Amino acid sequence: MAVSKRASEAETMCPYRLVLEHVTSRWGVLVLIRLLDHPHRFSELRRALGTLSGRTVSEKMLTQTLQTLERDGFVHRDARPVIPPRVDYSLTELGREAAEQVRGLALWTERRMGAVQEARSAYDAAKNSV
Repeated sequence: MAVSKRASEAETMCPYRLVLEHVTSRWGVLVLIRLLDHPHRFSELRRALGTLSGRTVSEKMLTQTLQTLERDGFVHRDARPVIPPRVDYSLTELGREAAEQVRGLALWTERRMGAVQEARSAYDAAKNSV
Protein backbone atom coordinates (compact mmCIF):
# COMPACT_ATOMS: atom_id res chain seq x y z
CA MET A 1 0.00 0.00 0.00
CA ALA A 2 1.47 3.32 -1.05
CA VAL A 3 1.72 5.98 1.60
CA SER A 4 0.72 9.47 0.50
CA LYS A 5 3.12 12.37 1.02
CA ARG A 6 0.68 13.95 3.49
CA ALA A 7 0.37 10.75 5.54
CA SER A 8 4.14 10.34 5.48
CA GLU A 9 4.64 13.90 6.77
CA ALA A 10 2.07 13.36 9.54
CA GLU A 11 3.80 10.10 10.48
CA THR A 12 7.15 11.88 10.75
CA MET A 13 5.68 14.62 12.96
CA CYS A 14 3.77 12.37 15.35
CA PRO A 15 4.20 8.66 14.59
CA TYR A 16 2.47 7.29 17.70
CA ARG A 17 -0.63 9.36 17.04
CA LEU A 18 -1.12 7.60 13.71
CA VAL A 19 -0.65 4.21 15.34
CA LEU A 20 -3.31 5.13 17.91
CA GLU A 21 -5.64 6.16 15.10
CA HIS A 22 -5.12 2.81 13.37
CA VAL A 23 -5.59 0.73 16.51
CA THR A 24 -8.63 2.68 17.74
CA SER A 25 -10.35 3.16 14.39
CA ARG A 26 -13.89 1.86 14.07
CA TRP A 27 -12.88 -1.35 12.28
CA GLY A 28 -9.34 -1.57 13.68
CA VAL A 29 -10.66 -2.18 17.20
CA LEU A 30 -13.00 -4.92 16.04
CA VAL A 31 -10.40 -6.61 13.81
CA LEU A 32 -7.86 -6.73 16.63
CA ILE A 33 -10.38 -8.08 19.14
CA ARG A 34 -11.71 -10.68 16.70
CA LEU A 35 -8.26 -11.94 15.73
CA LEU A 36 -7.45 -12.55 19.42
CA ASP A 37 -9.55 -15.71 19.23
CA HIS A 38 -7.86 -17.32 16.23
CA PRO A 39 -6.71 -16.61 12.67
CA HIS A 40 -9.48 -15.84 10.18
CA ARG A 41 -9.88 -15.94 6.43
CA PHE A 42 -11.02 -12.67 4.87
CA SER A 43 -14.67 -13.59 4.35
CA GLU A 44 -14.87 -15.30 7.76
CA LEU A 45 -13.48 -12.17 9.41
CA ARG A 46 -15.89 -9.95 7.49
CA ARG A 47 -18.88 -12.00 8.67
CA ALA A 48 -17.59 -12.07 12.26
CA LEU A 49 -17.20 -8.27 12.29
CA GLY A 50 -20.79 -7.89 11.14
CA THR A 51 -21.90 -10.05 14.07
CA LEU A 52 -19.87 -7.98 16.53
CA SER A 53 -20.87 -4.56 15.26
CA GLY A 54 -24.33 -5.15 13.86
CA ARG A 55 -23.15 -3.54 10.62
CA THR A 56 -21.39 -5.00 7.62
CA VAL A 57 -17.92 -3.74 6.81
CA SER A 58 -17.30 -3.27 3.09
CA GLU A 59 -14.64 -5.38 1.41
CA LYS A 60 -12.71 -2.21 0.56
CA MET A 61 -12.77 -0.93 4.16
CA LEU A 62 -11.74 -4.29 5.60
CA THR A 63 -8.92 -4.58 3.06
CA GLN A 64 -7.65 -1.09 3.93
CA THR A 65 -7.89 -1.79 7.67
CA LEU A 66 -6.01 -5.08 7.36
CA GLN A 67 -3.31 -3.50 5.17
CA THR A 68 -2.83 -0.66 7.64
CA LEU A 69 -2.61 -3.03 10.61
CA GLU A 70 -0.23 -5.26 8.64
CA ARG A 71 1.99 -2.28 7.80
CA ASP A 72 2.10 -1.31 11.48
CA GLY A 73 3.19 -4.84 12.39
CA PHE A 74 -0.02 -5.90 14.15
CA VAL A 75 -1.43 -8.33 11.60
CA HIS A 76 0.23 -11.14 9.67
CA ARG A 77 -1.14 -12.04 6.24
CA ASP A 78 -0.48 -15.63 5.22
CA ALA A 79 -1.22 -16.16 1.51
CA ARG A 80 -1.02 -19.79 0.44
CA PRO A 81 -0.48 -20.70 -3.22
CA VAL A 82 -3.42 -23.06 -3.58
CA ILE A 83 -6.51 -23.07 -5.75
CA PRO A 84 -8.70 -21.40 -4.75
CA PRO A 85 -6.30 -18.96 -3.07
CA ARG A 86 -6.29 -19.08 0.71
CA VAL A 87 -5.33 -16.06 2.79
CA ASP A 88 -5.39 -16.17 6.58
CA TYR A 89 -4.99 -13.20 8.90
CA SER A 90 -3.59 -13.51 12.40
CA LEU A 91 -2.07 -11.28 15.05
CA THR A 92 1.64 -10.84 15.46
CA GLU A 93 3.06 -10.68 18.99
CA LEU A 94 2.91 -6.90 18.75
CA GLY A 95 -0.67 -7.15 17.49
CA ARG A 96 -1.66 -9.48 20.31
CA GLU A 97 -0.26 -7.01 22.84
CA ALA A 98 -2.20 -4.13 21.25
CA ALA A 99 -5.36 -6.22 20.95
CA GLU A 100 -5.28 -7.11 24.66
CA GLN A 101 -5.10 -3.41 25.51
CA VAL A 102 -7.93 -2.54 23.13
CA ARG A 103 -10.09 -5.39 24.47
CA GLY A 104 -9.48 -4.14 28.03
CA LEU A 105 -10.71 -0.69 27.04
CA ALA A 106 -13.74 -2.19 25.27
CA LEU A 107 -14.63 -4.26 28.35
CA TRP A 108 -14.20 -1.24 30.63
CA THR A 109 -16.49 0.77 28.33
CA GLU A 110 -19.11 -1.96 28.47
CA ARG A 111 -18.93 -2.09 32.30
CA ARG A 112 -19.06 1.69 32.72
CA MET A 113 -21.65 2.54 30.06
CA GLY A 114 -24.30 3.16 32.73
CA ALA A 115 -22.13 5.87 34.30
CA VAL A 116 -21.51 7.43 30.89
CA GLN A 117 -25.25 7.50 30.16
CA GLU A 118 -25.93 9.11 33.55
CA ALA A 119 -23.30 11.77 32.86
CA ARG A 120 -24.78 12.46 29.43
CA SER A 121 -28.27 12.80 30.89
CA ALA A 122 -27.05 15.19 33.59
CA TYR A 123 -25.16 17.24 31.00
CA ASP A 124 -28.16 17.39 28.65
CA ALA A 125 -30.51 18.35 31.51
CA ALA A 126 -28.18 21.14 32.61
CA LYS A 127 -27.83 22.43 29.02
CA ASN A 128 -31.59 22.34 28.43
CA SER A 129 -32.39 24.22 31.65
CA VAL A 130 -30.28 27.21 30.63
